[in-house]
Amino acid sequence: MKVAADGKKKFTLLLTKPAALKPTAAELNAGKDISCAVLDSDANWTNTASDRFGEKPACTTGNSQALGASNYDTALTFLREYLVGGGIDGTGLDAGYQAVKTKGTTVWIYLRETDKLSTAAWAVGDEIHLGGEVVSDAPMRVNNDGNLKRRIEFLPQNMISEVLVTA
Repeated sequence: MKVAADGKKKFTLLLTKPAALKPTAAELNAGKDISCAVLDSDANWTNTASDRFGEKPACTTGNSQALGASNYDTALTFLREYLVGGGIDGTGLDAGYQAVKTKGTTVWIYLRETDKLSTAAWAVGDEIHLGGEVVSDAPMRVNNDGNLKRRIEFLPQNMISEVLVTA
């Protein structure tokens, strides 16, 4: 059955490195769910074309290419949230932004995009579309029509894609 993507993207941010390259359901559930703090319309969290280089054996006619290193497009726009009485809400929805707003911060971010709602907890067998260790760049002020927001590009360091969560 086909599934509409609306409300199905779960972004989870970990402040500490998981024990293995592929985090467990428990590690993911202990992280910060930033799904409601990230603007869906311009969330970039995907693989892009790998590096390619010519590697044509002498006996081949026409061009022949080989795949090189993987590349990624990883940038998120965070919706800012403040306390009712004023000031930064470092424990609510703004906690994700607070964790990555300093240029050069290393965190681990994972995206689940399946038939489950973004509010559902991670479970064994869930598929991680893309995730891993990333380093934040400086926040960029973007069009603030509507809510205040900041866009952060991330430099991927060690990524996994299309893998299943284990116990």
